[in-house]
Amino acid sequence: MSRLDSFIRRMTSQKTLLEFLVDKVNEVDGPILELGLGNGRTYDHLREIYPNKEIFVFDFAMDCHPSCAPDAHHMILGNIRDTLVFCGPRIGAKASFAHIDIGSADPTNDLATASWLAPSIDAHMAVGGIILCALELDLPNYEPLKKPDGIHRGRYHIYRKTSEA
Repeated sequence: MSRLDSFIRRMTSQKTLLEFLVDKVNEVDGPILELGLGNGRTYDHLREIYPNKEIFVFDFAMDCHPSCAPDAHHMILGNIRDTLVFCGPRIGAKASFAHIDIGSADPTNDLATASWLAPSIDAHMAVGGIILCALELDLPNYEPLKKPDGIHRGRYHIYRKTSEA
């Protein structure tokens, strides 16, 4: 499969999953966390499908199109591993949804990221909150959710928090 075909399949899956989760996420109070702004396409789509939710975005830098840029209060700049740990006072509430798109093409790096990410994101999620992540996370107090048809196995993982750890 070409890289273009793989990218199209990944973006199509991402859009399908984001829209599939809207009703489930709206059942839970709290903001949305977007880990990895990139060029801002997903953040822009989240604003459209969650017009009544605050969205906090984490990334090293803001390199997106100006129309897709969060305001200064909602853009948390720096190493996500560091800023996620200390963002609670700024966010002010446990999150109803976290979309995490910070994986790499390196399996060892992804395992290392998943090891620090799981406990850090868990601390900021409300019970009932949902995580959509390309990385497989070890979250004992979560249940995996079934994905809609057409999403390739292993492409994304959906977790719902069932209890506090």
